[in-house]
Amino acid sequence: MEESAFRQELTLFVLLTPVALLLPITLLEKSLLISSLMMVLVIELLNSSVEAAIDRISFDHHDLSKRAKDFGSAAVMLALFVAALLWAAVCIPLLLTL
Repeated sequence: MEESAFRQELTLFVLLTPVALLLPITLLEKSLLISSLMMVLVIELLNSSVEAAIDRISFDHHDLSKRAKDFGSAAVMLALFVAALLWAAVCIPLLLTL
């Protein structure tokens, strides 16, 4: 895969999944943390496919093409925000009990 954003998010997934598994939290919390990271990957793949399809059609500037790409990027950003929020909600209480 040529997408650098996907590689970065895959690296994040590979690094944080073992952390989630090793944290002293419930199985449900572990599942939520890992699922949130997987959600980011899925949405990034969908965003990349939208961008590739638009670029395949034409490189010419078109407002609808720009909107489609912007919506895909916004979806990725929201997925990252949800993942960060879940990780913070689970990890901050752990840090406060130390």
